[in-house]
Amino acid sequence: MYKNKDWIKKVISNQETNKVPYNFDFSPPVRQFVEEHYGGSPIEEVLNFPIRMNAPNSIKPLYAEPSVYGKKIVDEFGVVWSTSSIDRGSPIGPCLPKPDLSDYKFPNANASYRFENLRDWCLENQKNFTIIWIGDLWERATFMRGMENLLIDLVLNSSFVNRILYKITEYILETIKILHEKFRFDGIALSDDYGSQKSMLMSPKDWRKFIKPCLKKIYSLAKKYKKYTFHHSCGNIYPIIGDLIDIGLDILHPIQPEVMDIFKLKRNFGKYITFCGGISTQYLLPRGTVKEIKDEIKKLKNEMAKRGGYILEPGITVQADIPHKNLIAMIDEIIK
Repeated sequence: MYKNKDWIKKVISNQETNKVPYNFDFSPPVRQFVEEHYGGSPIEEVLNFPIRMNAPNSIKPLYAEPSVYGKKIVDEFGVVWSTSSIDRGSPIGPCLPKPDLSDYKFPNANASYRFENLRDWCLENQKNFTIIWIGDLWERATFMRGMENLLIDLVLNSSFVNRILYKITEYILETIKILHEKFRFDGIALSDDYGSQKSMLMSPKDWRKFIKPCLKKIYSLAKKYKKYTFHHSCGNIYPIIGDLIDIGLDILHPIQPEVMDIFKLKRNFGKYITFCGGISTQYLLPRGTVKEIKDEIKKLKNEMAKRGGYILEPGITVQADIPHKNLIAMIDEIIK
């Protein structure tokens, strides 16, 4: 068996391996069940995840427990979030009621609290393929302005959209520079949803006008530092996958099979990019039978892993709506 770091690097370089690599992202209640079932924590070690992920600290943790933080929490950008014991909560209070940044001050990318504990984590995971999340771009702007408002701004306030995306990009670039200077790791990850169940949230033309130039700067800096690039975008983003490849994306996640044909993506783009995901979390895992789940995973292994370029993972974070028998069937079939 390959060392975990080499295992992922081989797959990204389109080399077949004798086992298909995998990754999981569990919501808090699912993680608790899985760790109890498999007899230990952290589950990354118990199940030997070849990919390990971490992120700079935020004032608002990814999962903010209401009993600790109250019903609402404000992040470093000034966005108000609801809290939840089962998921990440929701942005419920944009900090920019108008398309105007004149009185807004962006947070300090170099704030010391952001990078506490990352050094030890990087050292502890040297044998694994390590990815550090660097934040969000378009998605961050939607949190700050509100999704509906920002989509309207694309038409009515385009200069504002350019400005806010530029400032967020600066924050992300500074984060990458700090991470590169202080830590040893393999890749950076950006979380930025562009798709809905049926189509993109905006036209491909607008995406190329407003977002692509910013992404190119982010990917280019990562490549300058010899880091791999990992991008999370839910929904149907088929029209821009070629663009993402052109500007330097290595791994695309989560490839929701409910909205995109993952096997078609493999045929059309498999030579140029690694796909991570593809297991249905909307239908197959919560509603399917154990046999259906195992059969689908076998199919993904057989077809998607040809010539490398594939990492098995559920389509999004595994939520508590999945029956335990289905959850265990999925994990056992994936890691065997």
